[in-house]
Amino acid sequence: MNKTIDRYEKRVKDAYGISSKAVEQNMQNVKEDAHSMGKKIEFLEDSKRKLLGHGLEPCSVDDLQLLENQLERSLCRITARKNQIFMEQIEKLKEEEKRLGEENANMREKCGMRLRESSDELRPRNMEVEVETELCIGPPARRNI
Repeated sequence: MNKTIDRYEKRVKDAYGISSKAVEQNMQNVKEDAHSMGKKIEFLEDSKRKLLGHGLEPCSVDDLQLLENQLERSLCRITARKNQIFMEQIEKLKEEEKRLGEENANMREKCGMRLRESSDELRPRNMEVEVETELCIGPPARRNI
């Protein structure tokens, strides 16, 4: 039976070019990588908890100071990004306001309306109205109309 197993293993080695030592070495590398990744995940989860304000009891004053500095830098970057987005939105709204103002002027032009200089009233271009007013003090006088 042992001779049969040895022959089988020899043929598998010859066919695939893989030795049991190479397989064991590969498995050892995979185990080490998995252990290393597990440690990194544990470290990142611990950092996340600390950034959220949980699990701070074992931290020293220096650790807390470093964490505070990191949070302040993050807050500055967040605020700067928020301000940048606000400025971009303001610029877009100014462009939209300009475009709508031009569109409004074009529409007025097409409708034959113009904006009076002295007030914000709109009136048709061809309707100039003259009004006469007369101020009289005393009892009303008879008028001959």
